[in-house]
Amino acid sequence: MLDFVVYLLYRAGSALVAVLPLPFLFALGQWLGLGAWVVSGKYRRLATRNLEIAFANEKSPRELRELVRCHFQRLGANLLCSAKLTQMAPEKILERVEVENIESMAREFRAGVPVVLVLSHLGTWEVFAQLMPKFVGFVRNASVYQGLGNRFIDEHVRRTRSQTGLELFDRHDGFDPVIELLRSGGGVGVLSDQHAGDHGVWTPFFRRLASTSPLPALLAKRTRAALIAAGVYTIGWARWRIVFTERFDQTGVSLGALTSKINEVIERQIRRAPEDWFWVHNRWKTPEPNFLLGHYKRGVYLPPGFEVHDLKPFRILIRSSNWLGDAVMSVPAVRSIKDGRPDAKITIAAPDNIAAMWNTIPEVDALVPLPNGSFFPVVRLLKQQVPFDVGILFPNSLRVALETWLSGIPRRVGYRGHWRSWIVNQIVREPRKPGPPEHHSLRFLRIAHECGAEMLNVQRSALNIPTRSGNQFSAINQQPMRIGLCPGAEYGPTKRWLPERFAEAAAKISAQLSAQWILFGTKNDTAIGQQIAATIGDCCMNRIGQTTLQQLIEELQQCRLLLTNDTGTMHLAALLGVPVVAIFGSTEPRLTGPLGNGHIILRHHVECSPCFLRKCPIDFRCMKAVTADEVARAALSLLAQ
Repeated sequence: MLDFVVYLLYRAGSALVAVLPLPFLFALGQWLGLGAWVVSGKYRRLATRNLEIAFANEKSPRELRELVRCHFQRLGANLLCSAKLTQMAPEKILERVEVENIESMAREFRAGVPVVLVLSHLGTWEVFAQLMPKFVGFVRNASVYQGLGNRFIDEHVRRTRSQTGLELFDRHDGFDPVIELLRSGGGVGVLSDQHAGDHGVWTPFFRRLASTSPLPALLAKRTRAALIAAGVYTIGWARWRIVFTERFDQTGVSLGALTSKINEVIERQIRRAPEDWFWVHNRWKTPEPNFLLGHYKRGVYLPPGFEVHDLKPFRILIRSSNWLGDAVMSVPAVRSIKDGRPDAKITIAAPDNIAAMWNTIPEVDALVPLPNGSFFPVVRLLKQQVPFDVGILFPNSLRVALETWLSGIPRRVGYRGHWRSWIVNQIVREPRKPGPPEHHSLRFLRIAHECGAEMLNVQRSALNIPTRSGNQFSAINQQPMRIGLCPGAEYGPTKRWLPERFAEAAAKISAQLSAQWILFGTKNDTAIGQQIAATIGDCCMNRIGQTTLQQLIEELQQCRLLLTNDTGTMHLAALLGVPVVAIFGSTEPRLTGPLGNGHIILRHHVECSPCFLRKCPIDFRCMKAVTADEVARAALSLLAQ
């Protein structure tokens, strides 16, 4: 019933428009468009964003704002005039519409070549339905269209257009009738400038990847039809010009190449009269959930000579974990996200105290160090950055979600977390069935996979931790052997092997070879560091509590080995390609062991482990079971390699 009421209103409006003169409708449409520009903040922002994508490097902010206003006025005028033009006879329309280069299409038809006419939402694009039979009525003419939601209006539109001799084919009915018409030598018009969703070819449009319909190219290749484009430009007060291009397809080229060429042609049309195009359509829509493009059937196509660095970036903000170890374990996920699309520009937002770690990752394009303990300064800092398309949240906290939401990032991806499902608008699903323990890195990698990274690359990335190159090994071998030792752990005493056994193991290793020991840790580890340094003696350099993270990275890179508890330093060493001997007790190496190959984990699985407690309530049996002899043997075996 509601559809029929809307239909009656539509017919009443059409009748009113039919009796009003075109110049008056043009003026009224401009006035209505100006009103829409004032009151419709949503579409004004969308048009502004689209114009910034297309012309940000070519027009000033003031010029863009003026273009948005002009576009709303022009759109209102053209839409209102289109309602009248579609009810006028072709002869009357041509009193207001000039036609340029129609011969390019007529010439193909007379040669027996079918034509796929590439159309775009320029000016009064609806006039093609009225004029094509007039221009080339000696062949069958058709249009591929999207059926309207209101069946009464849809039936009326189909009936009106068919009166001119134009045939209409609904996309949902398949394309066999379209192909049959083309093979009979006819012509088909296809609107080709809209977001094509999951079925499109991702190819540049204004140098930004856009999902583009391959339909015109498919039809042309299947039927050997000519590809010709046409656009309608506003040239005065209720006056327009239709311009047809020459044939621009080439034989033997790929579907992607033809689709990309269509984008180039439409882009040139838009540049000729940008205020005429339909900027309130989300042409560069971020697909959900797979905004990384590994899952798409048709994939990405870049035309010859177009390099990846020529693409306008798809900006992804990744909010790093707050702990050093967790941040390192998320590195494979960051690499998979970066690999997910060629235009991805990765910005990491990380607490200032761990930000230096991210400088070691070549896939990170920019880094935003965050002040510790501050909420609104973080929001202000993120808002000052170039706008992001997506924010990926590795921490599960509500606060992190609020920071990205308030900073204006439109897509926010992460796990449901703590009371934040109303903020995170792309929630990564947790596994439904409990399975064997999975490494924490896989939890981060699941986010990359849910965003569209190829699963094969995700699986490879789980072990995508570099080893040292031959040159690095050669440089280290020319120096005295340095072995790092990290006896502390921020989590609590249960993760700390006994200090005296660290010292005993170091002594056993030193008895077999000449080594310089370097102690690493925080100020909280000062006491145990002094105890171990005093026992080892002159061949020990105690750096506990004396290094910044950047200095720790530089000094770890000079080490042949790191002997450590389950700590952030352990993960950092693995990231830097330093072999690790790690001692586990209350925690589970299947969850938080060092990534990569060439490490040894020592752990005795007692009846109460893993307990994940900060303090042992009984006799610390898990750590006491690990002896200095086995630690020394493990370290010597790695050093021998």
